[in-house]
Amino acid sequence: MWLPWGNKKMPLRIHDTSSPFSCSSFKDIQHLCTQDSSASSKRNANVFHRVRIVNSLLRSWGPARTGKITDSVSDPSISIPGAEKRVVVYFTSLRVVRSTFEDCKTVRSILHGFRVSIDERNLSMDSRFLNELRGILGQSNLTLPRVFIGGRYMGGAEEIKQLHEIGELKKIVERLPAAEPGTCVVCSGYRFLLCNECNGSRKLYTQKSGFKTCTACNENGLIRCPSCSCAQL
Repeated sequence: MWLPWGNKKMPLRIHDTSSPFSCSSFKDIQHLCTQDSSASSKRNANVFHRVRIVNSLLRSWGPARTGKITDSVSDPSISIPGAEKRVVVYFTSLRVVRSTFEDCKTVRSILHGFRVSIDERNLSMDSRFLNELRGILGQSNLTLPRVFIGGRYMGGAEEIKQLHEIGELKKIVERLPAAEPGTCVVCSGYRFLLCNECNGSRKLYTQKSGFKTCTACNENGLIRCPSCSCAQL
C-alpha cells in the first residue's frame, strides 16, 4: 500500500550557502588592498622623485632649449675646449666593478644611437685620460662614466639616463653634426695602435745603456691612433 503523503517526513536538503570567505577573509582582502595601495604609492613617489630631479636639471639649463648648449648640470665653468662639435665620453671597459661597467655600457649604447661624432676615452687603455679628467673636473675621486656634449659637462650615468627617458637628450645631441659613416681604416675603430718604437713591449735596447723603458707609448705599450686623433680636432 501507499503510505499517505502527509504522514511521511521527507528530509530537506539545504544548500550550503557558506562562502569560502569568512570574516577573517574579508579582513585579509582589506589588508591586501592596503598593501597594494601602499606599494603603488611607493612607486608613484619614486616616479615623482625622478620627475623632480629631471625638472631641476632642465631649470638649471635655462635657455638651453632655445638652440644653444649652455650651462652644464653641475658647473657652467666645466668644459672641454675644442669639443664643441662632438660628444666626449670618459669610461672604462674593465669589469672590476660591475655597476661601473654596466653604467658605462648603458651610456655608450644610448649615445651611439644618435649617430653623432663620439670621442670615447677609455681610462683602462690609457691612464693619461684619468689625469686629464681630474684636471677638467678638479676632483681626485671620480666615478665613471662622465659625459661632455658640445664641450659642456653633462654629468654621469644617472643624468644621461634620465634625460634620455624624457626625450631631452635627443634634442641636445641632435644639434651636433652627424658622424661620418665607416670606421677608421688605420685602427679599425679601436683608437689605439701598437707602439712603433717598442712593438708594445715597453722596452728599448741600446748598446750604450742596455734596456730602458719606452717613453713613446703608454703603460700598455700603445699609442693613440694618429688618424682618429686628427679627425677629432
